[in-house]
Amino acid sequence: MNIFKKIALSTAIVAAFATVSAPAFAAEEHADKNAIVRVAADATKAKIEEAVSLADKGDKTAFIAAVSDARQLQKEFRYEQTERLRQKLNSQLLAAREAATAGNMTEAAATTKSALEYVKEMREIYDAAHK
Repeated sequence: MNIFKKIALSTAIVAAFATVSAPAFAAEEHADKNAIVRVAADATKAKIEEAVSLADKGDKTAFIAAVSDARQLQKEFRYEQTERLRQKLNSQLLAAREAATAGNMTEAAATTKSALEYVKEMREIYDAAHK
């Protein structure tokens, strides 16, 4: 009878843990990784396009802010086949920011435009693999 009580008690404890832990795991967010990458790609492209237009206007402060935002956004664009392009994009954005800081907005605009090409190429590779 003692063994029966121990078995019943351990079964009740296991059932209680299972009841409590199942909703906890179900409530955990399961983010769609592809959606995160697509949003990051679109946001990065939009910020770089904004930076290009700001460079053409000559607004140095806003340009630097837009390029910094684009550098942060591109970090979420994680896809193995485009990783090298993402690194080149980051280098281009850094060079554009440094050129703008030095006061050379013409070079900053040209570098930002080439960075935009990297984003487009990355998105094409990503979209081709995720049809």
